[in-house]
Amino acid sequence: MPPADAVDVHQHLWPEAFISELRRRQSPPMLRGWTLFTAGEAPFEVNPADHDPAVRRLEDPEFGRRLLSLSSPLGIEDLPPDAAEPLLEAWHQGLAELSQPGSPFRGWAAVNHRAPDLDRLSRGFAVDGLVGLQLAATQLATPAAIERVGPVLRRCEQANVPVLVHPGPVPATPATPPWWPAIVQYPAQLQAAWWAWHVAGPSLFPELRICFVAGGGLAALQHERFEARSGQRTTLDRNAYVETSSYGRQAVDALTRVLGIDAVVVGSDRPYAAPTDPQLGAAAWRAITVTNPNRLLQGTKTCE
Repeated sequence: MPPADAVDVHQHLWPEAFISELRRRQSPPMLRGWTLFTAGEAPFEVNPADHDPAVRRLEDPEFGRRLLSLSSPLGIEDLPPDAAEPLLEAWHQGLAELSQPGSPFRGWAAVNHRAPDLDRLSRGFAVDGLVGLQLAATQLATPAAIERVGPVLRRCEQANVPVLVHPGPVPATPATPPWWPAIVQYPAQLQAAWWAWHVAGPSLFPELRICFVAGGGLAALQHERFEARSGQRTTLDRNAYVETSSYGRQAVDALTRVLGIDAVVVGSDRPYAAPTDPQLGAAAWRAITVTNPNRLLQGTKTCE
């Protein structure tokens, strides 16, 4: 059982205004009733209870803070700015309503990838209490891509807020099972983003804290192959974290052996999975649910 001050850094919960905007759209991403249509994945039947704040409060009462993110595989951030604006506005407005005093919910900001509004982003960090920014892994796929998205990352670094790297949209892949994107394409995106950050991130943004969901696609476990093929030694970035969604004891134990316990934080990806205790002991559990998430969110100053 996590302590009451535990943090789940990665959940999804759609505010009512956001759902309404998805239903207004005439092309993906869009909702028809509760069926979700995206450009690359098969239609998905959404459970309405999964986006009911009252239901979600009952699911993880032991987590005092649950950080909500706009799911990048929807493709909203990649839409033309005029098309993305109503959805992004509804997302941030809904987060503000869900993040009232006493609520366990806080949220990650999102920006249009084509024309990010950096001034509005900064105002959101200062006024709306957003914890940081979600970016799609597809925006960080190479060292050059990290340089291109540099103005957005720099604004987060200057505001002293972290970045959450989430899988992005995937191309349609016929004749594959429904789980294919989550098991094959999402981890591949995260692995590319992890290694691109390893090459370019710390030197360009030495104070930026960054967290890769789903264990960063387990990219860090490739460190021996990296050293064998590159002739370089792996170096740890004290500001780079991975979260645990959809992974259990074996994967989390392996990640801590490579990165150390300080780099691991709990994320569940609710409603698609639940928080998982990797059974590494009480001290490790407190580290990944309280100490490390607070360091990710606030830097060296924590809320313990």
